[in-house]
Amino acid sequence: MERWTIINKLILIFYIALVLVSEDVQGIPWAVFLLLIYLCINICSHLFTQRVLMTLFLLASMTTSIIGGIYVYPLFFFLLPLSIVELLGMWKAPKILSFILAVIPVFYIQSDIQAQYVLVMIYTFLTYSMSMIFHERHMEKESQLDVLHMKQQKLLKQINENDAYLKQSAYMLKLEERNRISQEIHDTIGHSITGALIQMEAAKRLMVEDRKKATELLQNAIGITQDGIDSIRLTLKNMKPPIEQVGINRLKLYIDEFAAKHNKRTVLTYSGNMDWITPIQWKVIQENVTEALTNSLKYAWGSTQISIDVQVLNKLIKVEVKDNGKGAEKIEKGLGIIGMEERTAAIDGKIIIDGSNGFTVTTLLPVNQ
Repeated sequence: MERWTIINKLILIFYIALVLVSEDVQGIPWAVFLLLIYLCINICSHLFTQRVLMTLFLLASMTTSIIGGIYVYPLFFFLLPLSIVELLGMWKAPKILSFILAVIPVFYIQSDIQAQYVLVMIYTFLTYSMSMIFHERHMEKESQLDVLHMKQQKLLKQINENDAYLKQSAYMLKLEERNRISQEIHDTIGHSITGALIQMEAAKRLMVEDRKKATELLQNAIGITQDGIDSIRLTLKNMKPPIEQVGINRLKLYIDEFAAKHNKRTVLTYSGNMDWITPIQWKVIQENVTEALTNSLKYAWGSTQISIDVQVLNKLIKVEVKDNGKGAEKIEKGLGIIGMEERTAAIDGKIIIDGSNGFTVTTLLPVNQ
């Protein structure tokens, strides 16, 4: 807003100075002196933010324009409408009032410059109104932007709080699981071992006096110990998740992280008996999928989606990573593809690379039942 006002004032000052020089008007020194005073006053009006001081400077600017128009050169009246519009606009007066006050001087100035004054007044009023509309819209957008920024900060805070809550919840779940396992060991295995120790201690004392009873107690202790060992195995078996659950969840986690980080739609599908996939095969699948996704990110021009499909068939395991990009007619093997081939060949598998319809990396592994 201030920039527009300053530019228009400079344009009017330049126009008046140009006319003064071209028409060789008498009293040019006084005209230049008043223009300099007008310029200084208006510079001061933009240096202060207090509305009262700005009003005083604008009134002084209007007075300078009127004195210059009456006693020095009539074109000084051209500076008057801008000061009027600026002053009333600062006090939020109705636009029609600014227009009326800017029209009044036309009846008191020389007839030969009335038409020019009207044009300057209309130009001033229209450009000021347009700049006000633009300024209001700009302030509205800035206000909306501030609101959005505050919402963003609030969402980020919620995300951080949720992340902290999830970490705390995961930690509490671990503590609860550890407490459950500890209690289970104490209630089952601990009691079994304690009972076995008591019976072995009794058998030790009866070894000389009653050998048959001692042997019976030792046999009971052996049975109790065996039950304790079975309980340990059962507890560990219940604690340990299935291999397929670990493998597929680890793959899901990596794919979700990849999609979030690179903003690319990534779909995972799987079918068949995942229990047939061994831990070493899961390791190779994970590494090959990681390498294939990285290559797709680098070389799949125009792709918007990457699909990963894991199938367990009767005789083989098929893992396909495919994008919907343009593909490539000729595929040059780099270190990534060579590494996939070596890893897969080490467990009797095979890698197939195809670029005819998008970019596809297929890993084939034998089923070891």
